[in-house]
Amino acid sequence: MSIDADTWGSPSPRPADLVDEAVDQVHTWLRDANGASKRRTDRAQIAAGLLSDVLSHPAGLPFTLAFIDRVVRPEDARTAAANLAELAKSDCSFLPAALQMAVRAGGRMAPVAPDVVVPAARHALRQLVGHLVVDARPAQLTRTLKALRSAGVRLNLNLLGEAVLGDREAASRLEGTMALLAREDVDYVSIKISAVVNQLDLWAHKATVDEVVEQLLPLYHLAENSPKPKFINLDMEEYHDLDLTMEVFQKLLDRPELRHVEAGIVLQAYLPDSLSALQGLVEWADRRTAAGGAGIKVRLVKGANLAMEKVDAEIHGWQQTPWSSKLATDTNYKRILDWALTPERTHSVRYGVAGHNLFDIALTKLLSEHRGVRDRVEFEMLLGMAPDQVERIGADVGGLLLYTPVVDPAHFDVAISYLVRRLEENAASENFMSAVFQLGHDSQLFAREEARFRTAVAGITREVPRPRRWQEPDRVPDFSDGFVQSTDSDPSLPNIRLWAGEVAEKMKGCELGESTLANNHLDTIAEVNAVIATALEAQHSWAGRGGNARAEILRAVTHAFATRRGDLVAVAGAETGKILAEGDVEVSEAIDFAAWYADRAEELEAVDGAQFVPPRVTVVTPPWNFALSITAGSTLAALAAGSSVLLKPAPQARHCAAVISECLWEAGIPRDVLQLVDVEENEAGKHLVSHPEVDRVILTGAWETAKLFRSWRHDLPVLAETSGKNSIIVTENADYDLAAADIIKSAFGNAGQKCSAASLIILVGQAYRSQRLRHQILDAASSIRVGSPSDLRSQMGPLAEPANGKLLDGLTKLDPGQAWALEPVRIDEEGRYWSPGVRGGIKPGDPYHLTEYFGPVTGIMYAPDLATAIEYQNGTAFGLTAGLHSLDPAEIEFWVERANAGNLYVNRSITGAIVGRQPFGGWKRSAVGPGAKAGGYHYLQVLGTWRRAEVSAPTPADRPCALVEQFVGHIEGLVTRDERAWLLDAVARDAREWDEWFGRSIDVGGLERERNILRYRPASTQVRGCADAKLVDVARVVAAGLLAAGDNISVCLDPSLGEGLGRALRSVGVAVTTASDEDWYASLGASRVRLVGGSSSRAADEADGDPDLALWANEVTSAPQVELLPFLREQSVSATAHRFGNPDAGVLSVRL
Repeated sequence: MSIDADTWGSPSPRPADLVDEAVDQVHTWLRDANGASKRRTDRAQIAAGLLSDVLSHPAGLPFTLAFIDRVVRPEDARTAAANLAELAKSDCSFLPAALQMAVRAGGRMAPVAPDVVVPAARHALRQLVGHLVVDARPAQLTRTLKALRSAGVRLNLNLLGEAVLGDREAASRLEGTMALLAREDVDYVSIKISAVVNQLDLWAHKATVDEVVEQLLPLYHLAENSPKPKFINLDMEEYHDLDLTMEVFQKLLDRPELRHVEAGIVLQAYLPDSLSALQGLVEWADRRTAAGGAGIKVRLVKGANLAMEKVDAEIHGWQQTPWSSKLATDTNYKRILDWALTPERTHSVRYGVAGHNLFDIALTKLLSEHRGVRDRVEFEMLLGMAPDQVERIGADVGGLLLYTPVVDPAHFDVAISYLVRRLEENAASENFMSAVFQLGHDSQLFAREEARFRTAVAGITREVPRPRRWQEPDRVPDFSDGFVQSTDSDPSLPNIRLWAGEVAEKMKGCELGESTLANNHLDTIAEVNAVIATALEAQHSWAGRGGNARAEILRAVTHAFATRRGDLVAVAGAETGKILAEGDVEVSEAIDFAAWYADRAEELEAVDGAQFVPPRVTVVTPPWNFALSITAGSTLAALAAGSSVLLKPAPQARHCAAVISECLWEAGIPRDVLQLVDVEENEAGKHLVSHPEVDRVILTGAWETAKLFRSWRHDLPVLAETSGKNSIIVTENADYDLAAADIIKSAFGNAGQKCSAASLIILVGQAYRSQRLRHQILDAASSIRVGSPSDLRSQMGPLAEPANGKLLDGLTKLDPGQAWALEPVRIDEEGRYWSPGVRGGIKPGDPYHLTEYFGPVTGIMYAPDLATAIEYQNGTAFGLTAGLHSLDPAEIEFWVERANAGNLYVNRSITGAIVGRQPFGGWKRSAVGPGAKAGGYHYLQVLGTWRRAEVSAPTPADRPCALVEQFVGHIEGLVTRDERAWLLDAVARDAREWDEWFGRSIDVGGLERERNILRYRPASTQVRGCADAKLVDVARVVAAGLLAAGDNISVCLDPSLGEGLGRALRSVGVAVTTASDEDWYASLGASRVRLVGGSSSRAADEADGDPDLALWANEVTSAPQVELLPFLREQSVSATAHRFGNPDAGVLSVRL
């Protein structure tokens, strides 16, 4: 039978035949190990036992991780001291008495003598976990290696280091590993492929394999040319690295000069894919040895990256790739051993069976002995884990290989991710390691582990498992149970990489959308009038279909987008310079918009107490930087609301809009309801936007463009997402590795041409002085590969058009006192391709501090403390996105209460908002009009207008807040009985809606490892009661304002409304003024106004179309969804809630 068959045969005995004997063997080992441990008192044994005691308590792991992150990680001693003082206040009762006293005393003394206490505290921590890693300093390493080898073990050294974000760190890591291997006392090292290149580009699979091979060749040549045998083990990381690592390994060893080198690779049993991967390796190794080459070694582990695998899948909405349970992983581990341990499958392959589960070791030992392949198996364990058992088992199996991490104590924090995995293994009850120290003298724990072992063995089948993740390019989510996010394409899957290559080829000479553009080009004002007339005629029947019918067509749009995913990505790359990964994400977002707005369309007609009136004609003017997602989203929103749409594409993205239109027409949107209007930015274009029959313009672009549109027609109802001067604050309490990676992603994704891009980095205190952080940022930025989108190796594409004007200044000119930390370089003659730039020396108030440049340039700014950093961050005219990197819950909470932006991001990048999960839209001059968030719950609501309607649901029993109740009581004598009843009903509905939605911070993401909070913040709003307004209507609006915004509201009344209303308002602390309509209109400027009565057109005219004037002028209704919004600003807060995949108790505790 072929070894890659779905089922197989193996010689007897089966694993199940050896279970009883394996259990007896474990009893023997534990009895002998217990005797040895009573005689041993070495430091490693004591530390291991101490750590086990700490982690056995539920609070032990969170405390230890917090100590590492908050006391060991910070470079600044004062920051670490403050954190130690805070940590010392927590429950430390689980610590041994001596350590407990040390923590308490250290906490009291740390703020007074940080330079003494903090090093001592860090030393204590290293004593607790230092047995798990080895000091990399040459002299200390020599002594340690000698001491470890004296116990009869071999060592597999793995050099730990900073996150590899750039070429310099990759070269440094490789040089360090080569220096290790070159030592006389080192014969075995491990390295992972992500340590030798700055980014593993999965889209450019073949090119990435070639690059990694070239980088690793010197290391393998060192092993080949060494007079003594030297061994290199290629570590495996997460699922997305499986194919890459396998191909790198095989390509290296297929080289003629390395044919006699024996080397190793790791496979992880938690992946169902690992058995078929092993089968492929055995076939290849057999061919290699048959040709006269050396064999290979496969190290089998259960897998240490499970937590991050789960996070990656959850964030992307992908299927989980590992087995769904620890039991399934244990079974697969034994399944692989059952397949592998035969004479024919060990002919060219040796196996390193790695792990501390004594039952697995016993089973493997017995299985290999009975099948006659004992000499082809090497047992491996981790340094510092259960050293007494290591000694006993090593003596029985003929020696062990210890996986030995090496780190310089000056950079001990770089070992944190490794230590977290080890600590988690020790703390999680489902892991064998949680019982390893008590197993020999706790019969209940032994019984638990024996039962798990027997169950796992009983589950072994001789079938090759199938991968758990699969994906087709034209996939569409299943919406049968409601909205779910669509998934981005996963380049770890071979069929997706094949599709990507076809898309990249399609970008070359792409003509998609050409004929559609030719058929929809307009030149004259008369032609513009004609399309508007067509839109007006079509709108009535489109709106008349109702929300449910429109929703069904929008759901059909999801299939049209999915079917043409490749075309959409190709046209975006060809026309606007989007690299494939960025274009693919936009298609996913476009699908999400269609599905999300379909749901919202159905809700629009279900608002109790109000009737939605759709805009008759909406002109959509999308941007060129998100030519797929925002073009689709803006168009679909208006269609969902019941409006006809005239889609006027950006000149730089005309073909993208054409293909989007084709998709919508194919899905069933009538061509007279959606018209593509390819018109130049001339008088005809101006006439289109400012036409009096246009009820709504949806703009995504610069604030100045909104101002221009309003200058053409003052009362033009513009809803715009506009500019952003976005920044990320990094404090001393940040994880610098994570911060640097997110800064690069946020600043240079899409060549910095995202309205949410981080064009400013504010470093607080020690973070500014940190050479490590600065080097990481500059190394990563300088290593970005700039190139054509049709080249899958490109990590940053071109600008959508040659740099000119403000952007060209941003790339070439410095403000006084600034300097280039990394000067951008113009790569091509045209000026579309630029390398990233980083400015230094940004001062508050500098032009660069205040100006959006919209390209691949960011700047670094110093702030002495977090409060000052927030002042700088808020100190621009914009408020689109803002970020914070800090592991300190107090800092996070302080920041989220003060950052003035629509979208806040904690410990993650500040770009890449997701429909529904992170609705997108800003504050201040980052929004024009009502300001509802795109991809949020209220976007359709603000596209049209509202009329009062009868309510159908009974009045809720909810009682209004005290302020509203007091106000309503004061005006009872000013309204009729019917008006009073209507008002009381409305405020009760407000109270119910406030308690259930608007007054709460709601996690709308539904994820475990990322918090995605939607919340509503009070907005300073004026209520204007005009001469023709009803007093009860003004009162109803004020009641909503009091509930939503409290003292943030003000009221201006026409004198005709009488003194009684003014007295009632003043009695509850509301600032009240009076002015005639004439005087009030004349005073209008930048403000936020809920207009009751009067004329919104006149208000806009009197303000000269000022885009900073936001007007709500609906009929007054009893619907809280309508009446509360003018007094609120939506805010999305997205926070990473894990540390290396494990829950981050600090972030989870923050009140958002």
